[in-house]
Amino acid sequence: MTESAKRRMGKGIKTMYHGMINVYKEAGYTSHDVVAKLRGICKQKRIGHTGTLDPDAVGVLPVCLGNGTRLCDMLTDKDKEYVADFCLGITTDTQDISGTVLEKKDVDVGAEDVEKAAALFLGEYLQLPPMYSALKVGGKKLCDLARAGKEVERTPRPVTVYSLEFLKKEHPCYTIKVACSKGTYIRTLCHDIGQRLGCGAVMTKLVRTRAGEFGIENALTLGKLEEMAKAGTLGEAVIPVEKMFGALPAVSAKESAFKALQNGNQLKDADVSEVPAGTEVRMYNHQGIFYGVFRRDAERGLFLPVKMFFPEQE
Repeated sequence: MTESAKRRMGKGIKTMYHGMINVYKEAGYTSHDVVAKLRGICKQKRIGHTGTLDPDAVGVLPVCLGNGTRLCDMLTDKDKEYVADFCLGITTDTQDISGTVLEKKDVDVGAEDVEKAAALFLGEYLQLPPMYSALKVGGKKLCDLARAGKEVERTPRPVTVYSLEFLKKEHPCYTIKVACSKGTYIRTLCHDIGQRLGCGAVMTKLVRTRAGEFGIENALTLGKLEEMAKAGTLGEAVIPVEKMFGALPAVSAKESAFKALQNGNQLKDADVSEVPAGTEVRMYNHQGIFYGVFRRDAERGLFLPVKMFFPEQE
């Protein structure tokens, strides 16, 4: 929490939180439920999540607050990691255990066959989005169409499975750990493994263990966040926006360029404390307050704003 926010709290003035919170989404909540609950906990409306997680799934759901909501699209693009359980011999309409059973088959394959089939999905593959998903076709969510008994044509999308490790094998049920690109449906991956084996498969449990830089070991439940809010320590859970760009070199705009920086304008090389070798930088003002990410155009000797995160005003 910034010093100005602490001062306002001391004066009894409402605090506006800016940054990210690593939320542990519990079963039964939709991602939108989490946002709605957090709006009540934080007493502010400007909150957004970084990508849906199925109601029955649990785990990491980064949530952005205040000017941190400008990060939502960037965090949605991050790679993810999951731990999932699936069982062979069952196919459902949702591809997970919550759905209606469409087919049951005998499992005539062994554990070695399952591992070989799963290995075929390593790397990039074309994945057909499930009907029960939040993707839109013709302006309508697929899940809404599915609930209305309609099935529409979908275009397979390229996704990437970076790694797939078997954590538990209790044939015909398995636990896998998957690192993958954005947009990968793990229940569809389980379904596809079952289709490859010819017996079908259904996902029975899903835990998101990582989303970009956010890990499950540091995720906080809504109940814990509510406790912190009541204790006046919620600010300790808010991760500053600038930490998301820690790998970028930091530079400061000179005091003479403060107005240009404050207006989100481009800056000249002479306006900045130093010119780093890198292309993108974290830009601070002369008082050390973070303002955003800038890209340097070496040919023109300019720093161009990429993403601005204007600090809270006094």
